[in-house]
Amino acid sequence: MIAAVQRKAIVCFGEALIDFLALPALPGNPRHFVEYAGGAPANVSAAVARMGGNARFVGMLGVDMFGEFLMSQLRAFGVDTRFTAHTSAARTALAFVSLDEEGERSFSFYRPPAADLLFRVEHFRTECFLDAAVLHVCSNSLTEADIAQTTVAGMQLAREHGALVSMDLNLRPSLWPEGVDPAPRLWEALAEADIVKLCRSEADFLIRRAGHHDAMLQRLWQGHARLVLITDGGKPVRWYTRAAKGEAPTFRVSAVDTTAAGDAFVASLLLRLVELGVDAGNFEDAIANETTIVDALRHGAAAGALTATKHGAFAAMPTREDIETLFRNDA
Repeated sequence: MIAAVQRKAIVCFGEALIDFLALPALPGNPRHFVEYAGGAPANVSAAVARMGGNARFVGMLGVDMFGEFLMSQLRAFGVDTRFTAHTSAARTALAFVSLDEEGERSFSFYRPPAADLLFRVEHFRTECFLDAAVLHVCSNSLTEADIAQTTVAGMQLAREHGALVSMDLNLRPSLWPEGVDPAPRLWEALAEADIVKLCRSEADFLIRRAGHHDAMLQRLWQGHARLVLITDGGKPVRWYTRAAKGEAPTFRVSAVDTTAAGDAFVASLLLRLVELGVDAGNFEDAIANETTIVDALRHGAAAGALTATKHGAFAAMPTREDIETLFRNDA
């Protein structure tokens, strides 16, 4: 049964961009940057494929050297790109990434204008969702009104075709235009997600807007959300359903680059749920079982931890064998 379900696709929608990672300057030499394929939804698709899942990326790439590089990288990882569009109206987005001593990153984005922001509702093709188990998105495709409308429409289209909807808030304040409050668009998209993943700072942002922690959860429960996850680096992952809550332990590693750790976490979590036969029809029953939640979270935590031990985004994603080895060593 698991083998049959595994063929269902995990569809990731949104931005793909180039991460230029700053490497430390050596004595007598200037700092230099190394090109990596990145972008949160694209990272998730690459990670799913790397772990053996059926991954599909949907988005818009520029007709330029960086768009070509991203397409080649997605295909090299085994990601289905049949529904990826291209445009010559804008360039592929760039992000320059610097790391501190603990591998925590800071970003300098060159976006907008950018190709990924030009994807529109008419670019979605119905056949993309016919075999979809999950659609995954993040808030970087909410930063302008048109792409935000497209993202929400895609979430609704996926649900209409029987897919679960996952959202990693992945809030990057520097991507939002000055004077624009992200909260209204964030809440609108979050209302469409069955699975909501937040890091601690993102949860704190929503808590401040809602008034307090329980008010934030209640607002999420008013939408489609049925499973809310809050990550906090190496601390246990907190999980909440409408009826229960708990924690799942993580793994201790020496982090060098946390750029794509959250994306790897999401990818492994979603893939594990698909492997366990969880879908939109039985999701409520599945998450009533704490064992199922913790199992999926442990797979997510393992992938996130392993990714943080390497530089890059696509390049840092672990294999299924890497995750199984970590489990054995942690036993």
